[in-house]
Parts: sequence; C-alpha cells; structure tokens
Amino acid sequence: MPLSDPAAIKALLDETRTIAMIGASDRPDRPSYGVMARLQQHGYRVIPVNPQITGEHVHGEYVFRELAQIGEPIDMVDIFRRSDAAGEAVDAAIACGAKAVWLQLGVIDEAAAARAEAAGLKVVMDRCPAIEIPRLGVVPIG
Repeated sequence: MPLSDPAAIKALLDETRTIAMIGASDRPDRPSYGVMARLQQHGYRVIPVNPQITGEHVHGEYVFRELAQIGEPIDMVDIFRRSDAAGEAVDAAIACGAKAVWLQLGVIDEAAAARAEAAGLKVVMDRCPAIEIPRLGVVPIG
C-alpha cells in the first residue's frame, strides 16, 4: 500500500535529501518546472531526468537522459509521467537503488507501486511533495 499516513509521508520527506525528477521540464509553464524550484527552495537537491532535454540545465542542474546515468545515490524518484508510463519509471527507480518513488498528482499505477514495495521502496502515489511539504510542516533542509 502506498503511504497515506501523514506522519509516514512527513518522515519520508524529512529523510530525503536527493530527488531525481523523471519528466522534469525546462518550460516555466509546466508543473514539473515549478515543483522542482519549490523543492530546491526547500533545500532538496533535485536532479532532472528527461531524454528530450538531456545535456541542458534546469534550475542549475544538469539534465540526464535516464535515471541510470546519474551515478550517485538517489533517495527519492519523483515521477512526472502519465500513469501508463509510470511503470517504466518505477522500474528504473528500483534498478538504480532509490529508496522511494513518488508518483505525482493524477499518476496512479497500482502494479508499479506493488513492484516498488516488493523491492523495498517506499511509495507515495497521487500526491505532490510541493503541496505536502507545507501541509505537513516539513522543516527546510540546511
């Protein structure tokens, strides 16, 4: 079962430092662009992943083509993909050794969530960390 208890979600956000964002965008009109900025303002390191803008920089961070290229520990993978593409992103998160996956608002894939949980990852689904952080009173990092 994905995390739904506010205390469990807050604990995940408190222990997270590095977030890889699959589906990050360099377009200010896209939700992922604003969410990435909000997460950075809160003190998280957010590494953007998007094969369409690879090699560029978004909010000062190099954009990787795929999760496997990052080459450093990832606490959480924030997934900005359609529900029908979320499973592939979850599988990549499992393969890279992430500790958690966070499927954004409207992104629901029960089978992928079950795979992640079976692999030992924490799962949050159909929520946004930029909304949950102030709602739960998560203290800024740093």
